[in-house]
Amino acid sequence: MTRTASIWRRPITGGVVGWDIGGVNTKVARVAESAPSPDHRLRPPLGAPTATIRPYEIQRDPAALPALLASLAQAVGHRPGDAHAVTMTAELSQLFRRKRDGVAFVLDAVAAAFPGDDIGIFGTRGAFLSVEAAREDPIAVAAANWAATAALVAQLVGTALLIDIGTTTTDVIPIVDGTVCAAGLTDPDRLRSGELLYLGAVRTPVEAITHAVPIDGGMAGVSAEGFALAGDVHLWRGTLPPSAYAVPTPDGRPATRELAGERLARVVCGDRELLDTAALDAIANAVADAQVARTAAAIARVRARHPRIATAVVTGIGDFIAAAAAARAGLAVRHLADDVGLDASHAAPAAAVAILRAMQSHARVT
Repeated sequence: MTRTASIWRRPITGGVVGWDIGGVNTKVARVAESAPSPDHRLRPPLGAPTATIRPYEIQRDPAALPALLASLAQAVGHRPGDAHAVTMTAELSQLFRRKRDGVAFVLDAVAAAFPGDDIGIFGTRGAFLSVEAAREDPIAVAAANWAATAALVAQLVGTALLIDIGTTTTDVIPIVDGTVCAAGLTDPDRLRSGELLYLGAVRTPVEAITHAVPIDGGMAGVSAEGFALAGDVHLWRGTLPPSAYAVPTPDGRPATRELAGERLARVVCGDRELLDTAALDAIANAVADAQVARTAAAIARVRARHPRIATAVVTGIGDFIAAAAAARAGLAVRHLADDVGLDASHAAPAAAVAILRAMQSHARVT
């Protein structure tokens, strides 16, 4: 099948439900039926999508995915006649030996959840493919969620650096004159280019962020035991709400500030009898600063290839990290939440594919 024949451009008569199906979280957003603007851009017709995020580790209960998708669709107001726009990262789960196996699994689950519905799969090259075409070219749709958000930002801003920080990773994507200028399309290429960082707002272990933290006037090495996560750092500092810490904690105890402090104490093999609040503040602040510094370095590296970029568009549950890093790198900051709403910005790829598919359909039928 040729690339042109693969592109999915069916007109849509209802709303669009967008999906970002990941290995540990599934995000969904719905764009309601609406009239297009004269230039078919986002402003003003599509408004803020309804969006939500559901924690779900696919490798622990893979058979539950179709039912989960059906439940989430109802949660955002799915109606008969709605189309679907899908992107995914779940194919990287250790459940699958190859990415193509994971892509096929996700496609099967979506088809089972919504039999007979119109389903378009977003690819890294910025086009929607049919389910059949996605099966034939699975690498083209694997881990394409960043491309969807970037394509939306390209419509909104034109020239910017997209910085999307979720629970697990950070995307740093250059956009110039309405064109997404990513150096790589696959995860290995994106890691090499600096456009993908395995630094997130929740799931990243502290020892993967920094190797030393201050204690008693000196620097202590960090234990590599997975005692605390980035989520504990940001929960302790008050920059991440407990509701956003939607993954299992390292010790299995609740995501509260008090217990986050206990987990942080173990970063230096201590406990709350050995470390007071000021000591934990110093540890948490140092780890948070290291995360901002590493993100700012990636921003500078990507921006060096595109020096015209002066604005960062930040999104994701870690948008506060992105904003601090962008400011440190000398960029003006724009929050995607101001354009699509806070819930949709936290589920940005799902909202993006829904909006893009709706815009595409309006442009085709107008």
